[in-house]
Amino acid sequence: MNKRLKSKLSVLLLLVLILSTSLTGYAVDNNISATSNEQQVSVSQVTVDSQIDPRFPEEEPTSRLYAQSRRVFKGYEGQGKIIVENHGAQSASVYVNGKLISINDALKHKNGTATIDISKYTVTGDNTLKVLKIQPEDSYINIFIPYPELTIGKPKDVGFSEKKLAEIDDLINKEVKEGFPGAVLLIMKDGKIIKNTAYGYKLKYDGDKLLSDFESMNTDTLFDLASNTKMYATNLAIQKLVSEGKIDINDLVCKYIPGFTGETRENIKIRDLLTHSAGFAASIKFYMPDNPYGEEFHSLDREKTLKLLEKAPLEYPTGTKTIYSDTDYMLLGYIIENVTGAKLDEYVENNIYKPLGLTHTVFNPLEKGFEKQDCAATETMGNTRGGSRDFPSIRSYTLQGEVHDEKAYYSMSGISGHAGLFSTASDMAVLCQTILNQGGYGNVQIFDKNVLDQFTKPSDNDITFGLGWNRAGNTDKVWQFGPYASNIAIGHTGWTGTLTQIDPKHDMAIVLLTNKKHSVCNDGSFEGDVYETGKYGSIVSLVYEALLESK
Repeated sequence: MNKRLKSKLSVLLLLVLILSTSLTGYAVDNNISATSNEQQVSVSQVTVDSQIDPRFPEEEPTSRLYAQSRRVFKGYEGQGKIIVENHGAQSASVYVNGKLISINDALKHKNGTATIDISKYTVTGDNTLKVLKIQPEDSYINIFIPYPELTIGKPKDVGFSEKKLAEIDDLINKEVKEGFPGAVLLIMKDGKIIKNTAYGYKLKYDGDKLLSDFESMNTDTLFDLASNTKMYATNLAIQKLVSEGKIDINDLVCKYIPGFTGETRENIKIRDLLTHSAGFAASIKFYMPDNPYGEEFHSLDREKTLKLLEKAPLEYPTGTKTIYSDTDYMLLGYIIENVTGAKLDEYVENNIYKPLGLTHTVFNPLEKGFEKQDCAATETMGNTRGGSRDFPSIRSYTLQGEVHDEKAYYSMSGISGHAGLFSTASDMAVLCQTILNQGGYGNVQIFDKNVLDQFTKPSDNDITFGLGWNRAGNTDKVWQFGPYASNIAIGHTGWTGTLTQIDPKHDMAIVLLTNKKHSVCNDGSFEGDVYETGKYGSIVSLVYEALLESK
């Protein structure tokens, strides 16, 4: 039988199947299409990304009988559902944590589907799934398990001391009275947001003038995330593209940026950029005509800056040092754009944030429907450090809703792999839970678990670095992670006063967003930097104590 005839027969078979199901009154779910069991070919799968490989039995099962048709998935007590898609089975035994559950609604039709509530069977942590005795032997079923989603809970529900959490409130409020501008603190554990509190003010100054009426901070205030952009835009995008096979971190950078050659640049791998060991200095001040690399590297145009990145000077031999560098992540953002054919902001907003339901995580918020008053202000006198420095086109007004970072603003039009992302604590919580879920949230998978493992394991050169991610590792970063974090905790900070910390051991994340740079700056030093709230490790430490010393 030739291919054209086979194709016509397949289409005819599908039309007959659709007609027959409609005549019998069986309504196919809007998200799920019928399957031709005779051909054992799925015409359309359930539009749900699953935590597990969904097919039972496996197409190539292990020869170990009691290891067949078994999976483990992440869940929380009192939550959870599975979606069963039948492919000709007339009977099957499905167990969640050893408890038999009914899938009769899916088995009523050989191509039936059903969403089944399993919340009374789930536990917090690892849950087991077994699918046995599927009959007839040539049939199979798919079971899709969505990723856990966040709910609102009470501190005591997940083992926190409400008294000790109140002491954190007292500390931050005390420092606000003493002059600290403002903050939002969000704590989540075991899939529950148990604290989301705003403190102080999003705006206190107009230039160097203290306002008579301050703008109060809200929990939905957008913050300039600064270098947290590296993780929640660039790293997540790279992890997604690696999961999809579109990028290999062991590839040479010049494969994706053909002009990245000369001075041994053609030997630099994507991995070297991610580990900050490529050979670049901490920064290239493209926005300054008299930058150390000469006027050739002066740029106030995004396209020109991208081309200049291809010739970024090397400061040390690749792989011989670890020097945290914005240039690394500017190049990674450039790679993402070349691979996807979209600007970095368009790619992450349309392929990561919107699928996750996030509406307040954007680059250039003032160009995307937000107002200044939606955002926490940063430096009071632009980029002048209290009027102590100057360069052409420098901003001298209070920054609110514009990225503070000079390279991102002046040289990259607000869209860069190292800085420029704005977000709220609530949106950040979803991104943190996606990581705690090892790649997905709800019905959406952003990256693969194995890729996350690859990115968060310690680098060969420094246990406190993964691929981009900061790691607690040991006590070298106690200033960031505090003394109680597990050695597998990951996170990042941002110069404007932002921190995220994700601790898989405790299934917990902390989001601390501050606008500590919205304060008086004398001799290049910001008053907001002297407060414990803006020093990260103190607040993080107290959060852990509220959990670990709750009994």
